Amino acid sequence: MSNPADSRSVKSTRTTFRLIEALEANDGARLTDLADELGLAKSTVHQQLSALVDLGYVLKEDGQYQLGLKFLDLGAYVRTRKRAYNLAEPHVEQLATETGERAQFMTEEHGQAVYVHTKQGEHAVKADRRVGKRRYLHSSAGGKAILAHFPEARIEAVIDRWGLPQETDNTHATRESLFEDLEAIRERGYSMNKAESISGLWSVGVPVMGPEGTPVGSFSVSGPRHRMKAEQFHEETVDLLLGTANELELNIEYS
Repeated sequence: MSNPADSRSVKSTRTTFRLIEALEANDGARLTDLADELGLAKSTVHQQLSALVDLGYVLKEDGQYQLGLKFLDLGAYVRTRKRAYNLAEPHVEQLATETGERAQFMTEEHGQAVYVHTKQGEHAVKADRRVGKRRYLHSSAGGKAILAHFPEARIEAVIDRWGLPQETDNTHATRESLFEDLEAIRERGYSMNKAESISGLWSVGVPVMGPEGTPVGSFSVSGPRHRMKAEQFHEETVDLLLGTANELELNIEYS
C-alpha cells in the first residue's frame, strides 16, 4: 500500500524540476506565466520558486525568475565526474582546429545523447548544440555511432522509450531502416548524419569504446553538406576521427 506522504513528496519533486526546465526553456519567466504554462496554482509555483531562491538555485531579476549560477557548479562537476570526459576535451579542440568545423564529444544517458564538449572551428556553422543539450540517438552521427554498439535489446528499449521522431525528411522513420544503418556503421567503423537533424548539415561520427567493449561516448565533426561530402575532406575527417578515438581509448585504458 503506497504512502500518501511519499506520493505528495514525489509530486512536489516533479513539480520542482518542471519549473526548472520551464525556466531554462523560456530563458526566465514570470510567476503567472509559469503557472499558466504548467497548469499549476500560483500559490504552488510561488512556494516552489521561493524555496529555490532560498537555496540559491533561482534568482529574481526585473520581475522574472531566472536559473542561478549554482547550476553551473553542478554542471561543471557532472562534466568532470568521469575520467573519459576530462580526457576527451583536448581532443575535441584539436578536431575543431584541424578540420575548421564544429567538433563534439557526446555520451549516452537515459537513452539520449548528451553533449559533453563542443568546439567551433574557424569555418564552423553555428547550431544550437551547446554543452548539456540532449539529442535523439537515432538522428545524430555521434548518437548513431554509440547506438550501433549497443546490444539489440538495448536499441529496442531506446526506441520504445523515445520513438523515432522526425527532425527532417532524412531522419530514420522505421526500425528497419535504422537497423540497416547501424549494421553499416559497425561494418565501416563510422557513422554519417546526412541532414537527418538539420537540413543541409552533415556529420561524421565514431564511437569511443571502453575497456569492457562498450561505448563510453563518441566524437563527431559537423559541417555544411558541400564541404562534408567532398571526397578528400570526408576521408581525411574519418581518418582523423578514428585516430582520435583510438588515442582516447588508449588513454582511458592506461592512464
